[in-house]
Amino acid sequence: MEITWYGRACFRLKGRDATVITDPCPPSTGFVAGRHDVELLTISHAHPDHSYSRSITAGLTLTQPGEYEFHDLLATGIRTFHDGEAGGSRGENMVFAVEVDGVHICHLGDLGHLLTDEQLTELGPVDVLLVPVGGETTLTPAEAAEVVAQIGPKIVIPMHFAVDGASKDLLGADKFLHEMAAEPIRQPKAQVTVSSLPDETQVVVLEARGRTA
Repeated sequence: MEITWYGRACFRLKGRDATVITDPCPPSTGFVAGRHDVELLTISHAHPDHSYSRSITAGLTLTQPGEYEFHDLLATGIRTFHDGEAGGSRGENMVFAVEVDGVHICHLGDLGHLLTDEQLTELGPVDVLLVPVGGETTLTPAEAAEVVAQIGPKIVIPMHFAVDGASKDLLGADKFLHEMAAEPIRQPKAQVTVSSLPDETQVVVLEARGRTA
């Protein structure tokens, strides 16, 4: 499976027979995913920087909790919140877990709190975790590191952070990397298979491939 980060919370998860796009963002964010024809589109919440789907054609679009199976893809949506006030400030957020080529990927969307035991049980084992680390409207860098510890993935890929002048409303990734006390692996894209998963957690920082300038 190939993982491409376009910026903000938007990724392409390209498997052998199916492709997933997560949280497409509009050009106004400084990033864009471009046009895609995919099997599955996941949208964590309706805020404009996570739901710009006009350039995405999808066989199935997920916005709600539940268990789904489509085109050899298994997906689970878990209801969470965009803040630490049970949605009182910013509403709900959907965490999506998707299995692609046998690899379990979890996209946390704009999660704003630590996960409960019930949510962790519903989530199950995670191989690759896509976690927001830019703070401000989501988890703080310290909270993001704590959620990583809760979930225990093999690979952690930060998202939703400032990049070279874009997404100035967010922090950069440095504070999260400091909290993780890890030397990140920096790659343009990530190639992940079941057999290539590391024994210990790795932090992989991807290049934002959707920069508009």
